[in-house]
Amino acid sequence: MKEINVGLIGLGTVGTGVVKILKKNAGLISQRTGCKITIARVADLDISRARALNIAPSKLTTDAMSVVNDPRIDIVVELIGGLEPARTLVLQAVQNGKHVVTANKALLSHHGTELYGAASKRGVDIAFEASVAGGIPIIRSIREGFASDRILNFYGILNGTANYILSRMTDEGAAFKDVLKDAQQKGYAEADPTFDIEGIDTLHKLCILIGLGYGINVPAKKIYTEGISQITALDVEYARELGYRIKLLAICRSSNGMLDARVHPTLVPEHHMLAQVHRTFNAIFLQTADVGPTMFYGRGAGMLPTGSAVVADIIAVARDASHGSSNRVPLPLGAKAEDLRIQPVRDIQSRYYVRFAAEDRPGVLSSIAGVLARNHISISSVIQKGRTTHGAVPIFMLTHKACESDMQKAMRQISRLTLVRQNTMLIRIADDMLSAE
Repeated sequence: MKEINVGLIGLGTVGTGVVKILKKNAGLISQRTGCKITIARVADLDISRARALNIAPSKLTTDAMSVVNDPRIDIVVELIGGLEPARTLVLQAVQNGKHVVTANKALLSHHGTELYGAASKRGVDIAFEASVAGGIPIIRSIREGFASDRILNFYGILNGTANYILSRMTDEGAAFKDVLKDAQQKGYAEADPTFDIEGIDTLHKLCILIGLGYGINVPAKKIYTEGISQITALDVEYARELGYRIKLLAICRSSNGMLDARVHPTLVPEHHMLAQVHRTFNAIFLQTADVGPTMFYGRGAGMLPTGSAVVADIIAVARDASHGSSNRVPLPLGAKAEDLRIQPVRDIQSRYYVRFAAEDRPGVLSSIAGVLARNHISISSVIQKGRTTHGAVPIFMLTHKACESDMQKAMRQISRLTLVRQNTMLIRIADDMLSAE
């Protein structure tokens, strides 16, 4: 039986999961691949973590480049995250003729085209199932399951931390800062949660999915991104009263040669499947020309779910390599960003939820409605509640479909009204775009 040697770089949460799965399921993996997969080298800054996993000291090193340059290694598994030294290590591994498995969404979203090109030229594989949605096999599904189909659009809940926070706020009426603190204590959120709560992690994953689904490279800076840090318990409460749940969505829609791609909090109808995705779970709602709507749901992070996705990639690469069929599924090396017409966010059409805190006096609603009307925005419903602060009354509105540029102009004008006490809140609504028709 052929032996495939793996070099693992990074023994954190996911790396630990990979080692555990490879050891626990060694017999099953050999049976399904027809080869023996062996962890030959492990690099980590803290090699003491390897003791609990019973990894032989002779296999351990703090020098990641020594793993990449080891002639015995067939597959390099990069699990350190970030841009550097990950980019340098992956490029060197590829240049050395080694296959690469990675879970690094930031690396792929920023340098994917460069890495895919280098791997294609060298005749090796880069596998990255674990980079998006943890244990959900969305990468393989798009690359292989829908290989003959055309993707029309997809909407994803791709960050477990953000979804956990919004779920707790919805179910318990808790404040954002309190749930974030609890998420950090439970290990769901990092000490610096910026990437999660400001939508950056979701953005990186969206870039990868766009490359797979549409064969194009879209720089992250071209995609409108907005996080959840400004969402309040009131917004969550009244969204639910109106029949919606707030979710941080990655959105990608193609129409008439344009690509509408964005990340932001979104009001999702309660009856839709995405609205029922709770806590740390992830989901992707995908529509294709031939199959129609499909839904992928599962754990988007964690030691074993993400580790399982990494091991699945190791198995796929090992199986292909042992049969001399590397690059069996072409890497996403499609059009350049300048070849794609990205729809500016100012041109999108949407319905909107807006919140104001205004003085409790006659004429407030008519003044706000007047500003909206002058900007070609019509109101579908209004809720006015009792005072939450001295002299201020919260007002919640839903609009009919309007242009984003008109909406932003109206919000700026309303915020300058003397009767408005606080900053306005605007959240886009997903109604017709989530239809499964």
